[in-house]
Amino acid sequence: MEVNVINTNKENVGTVNLNDAVFNSEVKEHTVWEVVKWQLASRRAGTASTKTRAEVRGSRRKILPQKGTGNARHGDKKANIFVGGGVAHGPKPRDYYYPLPKKVRKKALKGVLTMKLRDGELTVIQDFSFEQPKTKKAVEMLKNLGLENRKVLIVIPEKDENIFKSFRNLPKVKVLVVDGLNVYDLLNADSVLITKTAVEKINERLG
Repeated sequence: MEVNVINTNKENVGTVNLNDAVFNSEVKEHTVWEVVKWQLASRRAGTASTKTRAEVRGSRRKILPQKGTGNARHGDKKANIFVGGGVAHGPKPRDYYYPLPKKVRKKALKGVLTMKLRDGELTVIQDFSFEQPKTKKAVEMLKNLGLENRKVLIVIPEKDENIFKSFRNLPKVKVLVVDGLNVYDLLNADSVLITKTAVEKINERLG
Protein backbone atom coordinates (compact mmCIF):
# COMPACT_ATOMS: atom_id res chain seq x y z
CA MET A 1 0.00 0.00 0.00
CA GLU A 2 1.34 3.42 -0.96
CA VAL A 3 0.43 6.72 0.74
CA ASN A 4 1.48 10.31 0.21
CA VAL A 5 4.13 11.97 2.36
CA ILE A 6 3.63 15.65 3.21
CA ASN A 7 6.02 18.25 4.60
CA THR A 8 5.38 20.71 7.45
CA ASN A 9 3.64 23.06 4.99
CA LYS A 10 1.15 20.35 3.96
CA GLU A 11 2.69 19.90 0.50
CA ASN A 12 3.08 16.46 -1.09
CA VAL A 13 6.76 15.57 -1.30
CA GLY A 14 6.63 11.89 -2.23
CA THR A 15 5.19 8.53 -1.22
CA VAL A 16 5.96 5.73 1.21
CA ASN A 17 5.04 2.03 1.21
CA LEU A 18 2.99 0.75 4.14
CA ASN A 19 3.16 -2.91 5.12
CA ASP A 20 -0.26 -4.53 4.52
CA ALA A 21 0.30 -6.82 7.50
CA VAL A 22 0.42 -3.71 9.74
CA PHE A 23 -1.77 -1.05 8.13
CA ASN A 24 -4.38 -3.30 6.52
CA SER A 25 -5.03 -5.85 9.24
CA GLU A 26 -8.18 -7.10 10.93
CA VAL A 27 -9.61 -4.84 13.66
CA LYS A 28 -11.06 -6.72 16.63
CA GLU A 29 -12.84 -4.48 19.12
CA HIS A 30 -12.55 -6.93 22.01
CA THR A 31 -8.77 -7.24 21.56
CA VAL A 32 -8.41 -3.44 21.52
CA TRP A 33 -10.58 -3.16 24.66
CA GLU A 34 -8.50 -5.84 26.41
CA VAL A 35 -5.24 -3.99 25.68
CA VAL A 36 -6.63 -0.58 26.78
CA LYS A 37 -7.87 -2.17 30.04
CA TRP A 38 -4.43 -3.73 30.58
CA GLN A 39 -2.65 -0.41 29.90
CA LEU A 40 -4.85 1.57 32.29
CA ALA A 41 -4.46 -1.10 34.98
CA SER A 42 -0.67 -0.94 34.60
CA ARG A 43 -0.72 2.85 35.05
CA ARG A 44 -2.60 2.71 38.37
CA ALA A 45 -0.49 3.77 41.34
CA GLY A 46 -2.21 1.32 43.69
CA THR A 47 -1.36 3.49 46.72
CA ALA A 48 -4.89 3.77 48.22
CA SER A 49 -4.79 2.67 51.83
CA THR A 50 -7.15 2.57 54.82
CA LYS A 51 -6.65 1.55 58.44
CA THR A 52 -8.25 -1.53 59.92
CA ARG A 53 -9.55 -1.47 63.50
CA ALA A 54 -6.23 -2.98 64.59
CA GLU A 55 -4.32 -0.01 63.13
CA VAL A 56 -6.49 2.88 64.36
CA ARG A 57 -4.91 4.75 67.26
CA GLY A 58 -6.91 4.86 70.52
CA SER A 59 -8.05 3.00 73.62
CA ARG A 60 -9.06 -0.63 73.44
CA ARG A 61 -11.29 -0.31 76.49
CA LYS A 62 -14.77 -1.85 76.25
CA ILE A 63 -17.06 1.20 76.00
CA LEU A 64 -19.97 -0.19 78.07
CA PRO A 65 -20.80 -3.33 80.05
CA GLN A 66 -21.82 -6.39 78.09
CA LYS A 67 -25.20 -6.65 79.89
CA GLY A 68 -27.67 -4.51 81.75
CA THR A 69 -27.54 -1.21 79.85
CA GLY A 70 -30.15 -1.97 77.19
CA ASN A 71 -27.63 -1.02 74.49
CA ALA A 72 -26.17 -3.30 71.84
CA ARG A 73 -23.01 -5.23 72.73
CA HIS A 74 -19.81 -3.36 71.83
CA GLY A 75 -16.11 -3.73 72.31
CA ASP A 76 -13.84 -0.70 71.78
CA LYS A 77 -14.54 2.50 69.82
CA LYS A 78 -12.29 1.37 66.97
CA ALA A 79 -14.96 -0.91 65.49
CA ASN A 80 -15.88 -0.09 61.88
CA ILE A 81 -19.47 0.97 62.77
CA PHE A 82 -18.22 4.01 64.73
CA VAL A 83 -17.09 7.34 63.25
CA GLY A 84 -13.31 7.42 63.54
CA GLY A 85 -13.11 3.64 63.73
CA GLY A 86 -11.35 1.28 61.35
CA VAL A 87 -12.51 0.45 57.84
CA ALA A 88 -13.79 -3.04 57.09
CA HIS A 89 -12.47 -4.53 53.81
CA GLY A 90 -10.97 -1.18 52.71
CA PRO A 91 -8.27 -0.81 50.04
CA LYS A 92 -4.65 -1.57 50.79
CA PRO A 93 -1.57 -0.83 48.59
CA ARG A 94 -1.44 -3.32 45.72
CA ASP A 95 -0.11 -3.77 42.19
CA TYR A 96 -2.85 -3.75 39.54
CA TYR A 97 -0.56 -5.06 36.77
CA TYR A 98 -1.42 -8.38 35.14
CA PRO A 99 0.33 -10.07 32.19
CA LEU A 100 -1.08 -9.91 28.68
CA PRO A 101 0.38 -11.93 25.77
CA LYS A 102 2.61 -9.99 23.35
CA LYS A 103 0.63 -11.42 20.41
CA VAL A 104 -2.56 -9.78 21.71
CA ARG A 105 -0.84 -6.41 22.23
CA LYS A 106 0.72 -6.55 18.75
CA LYS A 107 -2.58 -7.48 17.11
CA ALA A 108 -4.43 -4.62 18.81
CA LEU A 109 -1.74 -2.10 17.84
CA LYS A 110 -1.91 -3.16 14.18
CA GLY A 111 -5.72 -3.01 14.31
CA VAL A 112 -5.76 0.55 15.66
CA LEU A 113 -3.17 1.74 13.09
CA THR A 114 -5.38 0.23 10.35
CA MET A 115 -8.46 1.93 11.79
CA LYS A 116 -6.75 5.34 11.98
CA LEU A 117 -5.56 5.03 8.37
CA ARG A 118 -9.03 4.02 7.10
CA ASP A 119 -10.67 6.92 8.96
CA GLY A 120 -8.24 9.42 7.45
CA GLU A 121 -6.77 10.27 10.86
CA LEU A 122 -3.24 9.05 10.11
CA THR A 123 -0.80 11.17 8.10
CA VAL A 124 2.78 10.42 7.09
CA ILE A 125 4.99 13.50 7.35
CA GLN A 126 8.51 14.13 6.11
CA ASP A 127 11.19 13.88 8.81
CA PHE A 128 11.60 17.23 10.56
CA SER A 129 13.56 18.74 13.43
CA PHE A 130 14.06 22.07 15.20
CA GLU A 131 17.43 23.79 15.63
CA GLN A 132 16.44 24.62 19.21
CA PRO A 133 13.35 24.06 21.39
CA LYS A 134 10.72 26.58 20.25
CA THR A 135 7.02 26.22 21.07
CA LYS A 136 6.22 29.02 18.62
CA LYS A 137 7.60 26.95 15.72
CA ALA A 138 5.65 23.90 16.92
CA VAL A 139 2.40 25.93 16.94
CA GLU A 140 3.15 27.29 13.44
CA MET A 141 3.68 23.77 12.14
CA LEU A 142 0.33 22.58 13.55
CA LYS A 143 -1.42 25.63 12.03
CA ASN A 144 0.10 24.88 8.62
CA LEU A 145 -1.27 21.34 8.88
CA GLY A 146 -4.68 22.55 10.13
CA LEU A 147 -4.33 20.62 13.40
CA GLU A 148 -4.10 23.47 15.94
CA ASN A 149 -7.46 22.62 17.55
CA ARG A 150 -7.17 18.83 17.50
CA LYS A 151 -5.60 16.28 19.83
CA VAL A 152 -2.45 15.23 17.99
CA LEU A 153 -0.07 12.31 18.47
CA ILE A 154 3.33 12.74 16.80
CA VAL A 155 5.42 9.60 16.29
CA ILE A 156 9.15 10.05 15.64
CA PRO A 157 11.84 7.37 15.03
CA GLU A 158 14.09 8.21 18.00
CA LYS A 159 14.29 10.64 20.92
CA ASP A 160 14.83 14.25 19.86
CA GLU A 161 15.01 16.68 22.79
CA ASN A 162 14.27 19.74 20.63
CA ILE A 163 11.05 18.18 19.29
CA PHE A 164 9.96 16.96 22.75
CA LYS A 165 10.61 20.34 24.38
CA SER A 166 8.94 22.27 21.55
CA PHE A 167 5.65 20.39 21.90
CA ARG A 168 5.53 19.61 25.63
CA ASN A 169 3.81 22.89 26.59
CA LEU A 170 0.94 22.18 24.18
CA PRO A 171 -1.76 20.35 26.18
CA LYS A 172 -3.35 18.67 23.14
CA VAL A 173 -0.12 17.32 21.64
CA LYS A 174 1.86 14.22 22.64
CA VAL A 175 5.18 13.09 21.14
CA LEU A 176 6.19 9.40 21.20
CA VAL A 177 9.12 7.46 19.80
CA VAL A 178 8.31 4.31 17.81
CA ASP A 179 9.29 2.04 20.72
CA GLY A 180 6.69 3.73 22.93
CA LEU A 181 3.83 3.54 20.42
CA ASN A 182 0.74 2.14 22.14
CA VAL A 183 -2.98 1.50 21.63
CA TYR A 184 -4.30 3.92 24.27
CA ASP A 185 -2.44 7.00 22.99
CA LEU A 186 -3.38 6.18 19.37
CA LEU A 187 -7.07 5.96 20.26
CA ASN A 188 -6.89 9.08 22.42
CA ALA A 189 -5.63 11.23 19.50
CA ASP A 190 -7.86 12.85 16.87
CA SER A 191 -4.96 12.96 14.40
CA VAL A 192 -1.78 10.89 14.21
CA LEU A 193 1.36 12.26 12.51
CA ILE A 194 4.05 9.67 11.80
CA THR A 195 7.38 10.64 10.25
CA LYS A 196 8.57 8.72 7.19
CA THR A 197 11.47 7.07 9.04
CA ALA A 198 9.15 6.14 11.91
CA VAL A 199 6.79 4.42 9.42
CA GLU A 200 9.69 2.33 8.11
CA LYS A 201 10.55 1.32 11.69
CA ILE A 202 6.91 0.42 12.41
CA ASN A 203 6.85 -1.73 9.22
CA GLU A 204 9.90 -3.61 10.53
CA ARG A 205 8.77 -3.88 14.15
CA LEU A 206 5.19 -5.03 13.57
CA GLY A 207 5.43 -6.56 10.09
